[in-house]
Amino acid sequence: MVAIQLQQLVVYPGQRIQLQDVDWQEFEAILDELGEKRACRIAYSGGVLEIRMPSSEHEVDNELIGDMVKILLEELDIENECFGSTTFKRQEMAKGIEPDQCFYIENAAMMIGKRRVNLAVDPPPDLAIEVDVTSKTGLDAYQGLGVPELWRFEERRLRISVLDKGQYQDSSVSPHFPNLAIVDLISEFVDGAQAKGRSRALKAFRQTVRSLIG
Repeated sequence: MVAIQLQQLVVYPGQRIQLQDVDWQEFEAILDELGEKRACRIAYSGGVLEIRMPSSEHEVDNELIGDMVKILLEELDIENECFGSTTFKRQEMAKGIEPDQCFYIENAAMMIGKRRVNLAVDPPPDLAIEVDVTSKTGLDAYQGLGVPELWRFEERRLRISVLDKGQYQDSSVSPHFPNLAIVDLISEFVDGAQAKGRSRALKAFRQTVRSLIG
C-alpha cells in the first residue's frame, strides 16, 4: 500500500477529489489537518469523502445569492441566523457537509449566540445553498442530516429541492418564500449582476422584492 500525505494532494479551483473507504476517525483527522481557515469544502457520506475547491466564479455567485436571501429575509421581516459554510456532521449517520451558505429560519431562536453546532442536540439548517453541481455524496449528506430545503444553482439556474420522507423532491416553489417566484428572481438577478455589477443588482433586487410584497 502506498501512503499519500494530505499535503501532497492539490485541488485546483473548480475541481474536486474523492477519497474512498474513509472511516469516521480518518474523516475527523482530515478535518483537523485541513483546519478551519481554508478555502476548500468537504462532503462525506458512507465512507466517501469529497474535497472541492471553489472557483472565483463560484464564490461570486455564492456571495451574491447569499446576499439575496438576506434581503428576502429582511424585507419579509423573518428572524434568521446565518451560519455560512459551517461544518455539519453526525458520526452515527456517517455524514458530513459544508454548505456554501446556510440559514436557520424556523429554528433561528435556538441558534442565537451559538458559535459551534452539534447536530446531536442542534437542528440542521433550515435552508442550505450550493453553487455549481452538487455531487451524490453531497446530496446524500444533506438528506441524511435532514436539511429541509436545498437550493442548487447549476448552469445559471436555481433548482429547489424539498425534503419529503427522507428524499429530496424538486419544487418550483420555496417553502420559505412561497409567495415569490424565487427560481426566476434569483436567476434573473444573478445574470443582471454580470451586466451591471453586484451593488446595482442587489439594490434592484431589493426594490423588486419590496414591490412584490407590497
